[in-house]
Amino acid sequence: MPGLEDILRRAHSTEAVEADSVLGVALKKPLVLICSQDAELYLFLSHILGVDGFTSEPAGGLEEALALADERELQAVVLDCGPTKATGSTICARLKGEPRTGGLPVIALIAPGAENQHLDLLKAGIDESFVRPIAPAKLLDCLRTRLALPKPGSNGIENGSWLCCGSLEMKVDAHRVRGNGHDIHLGPIEFNLLRHLLEAPGKVFSRDELIGAAWPDNIHIGARTVDVHISRIRKALKTASPGSVIRTVRSAGYSLEVPDG
Repeated sequence: MPGLEDILRRAHSTEAVEADSVLGVALKKPLVLICSQDAELYLFLSHILGVDGFTSEPAGGLEEALALADERELQAVVLDCGPTKATGSTICARLKGEPRTGGLPVIALIAPGAENQHLDLLKAGIDESFVRPIAPAKLLDCLRTRLALPKPGSNGIENGSWLCCGSLEMKVDAHRVRGNGHDIHLGPIEFNLLRHLLEAPGKVFSRDELIGAAWPDNIHIGARTVDVHISRIRKALKTASPGSVIRTVRSAGYSLEVPDG
């Protein structure tokens, strides 16, 4: 589509660095990848996501989506399935088969008249699919449910309990992490890894144990991939909760240190 890249680049430039700063801590909004060749649809979706507290990245195809997954901490993918090309199921299958994107919820938006794509998408591992037009609230509710995010206006602490270690706190059912009282937004893999460490502070978990806790069973993960995600968690904690330290135990794995006192 002529002008698509320019339109998406201009749209993205206005929202890519949407982060509030509290005492120097970047509070990033949940990031959703919108995989579409339709500039108007992307602009519409990015607007409704932005109003509801998300931010978005555009991707025109599979390779761009995978490249962005390496660069950014994605939390979900919205996949535009057009009426003429049966590429939606192919993209979904590849995303689900890649270690860095296999754990991401993928939501398909199917164009009117292309309802026959449902079966192929299910075979490819799609998490949810809707036929357009879709009410924005329905898509937003689906994303929040899949990511276990609290509804806008909720502080996320009405029900359930927090996992705590020093100044680091996690409320699992609200998918919320805090350090020194400030929110820390993590991708789904990082969240699951930190949750596992928080459930037993001081215990050393092997990389295999961490893989079992954070990734789907049908995806092969190497030790190096675990190291990369642990590095991302450390980076997120460095400013928000400097007293929270993930210790590397040589030849054994990782442990969340219990603070002195």
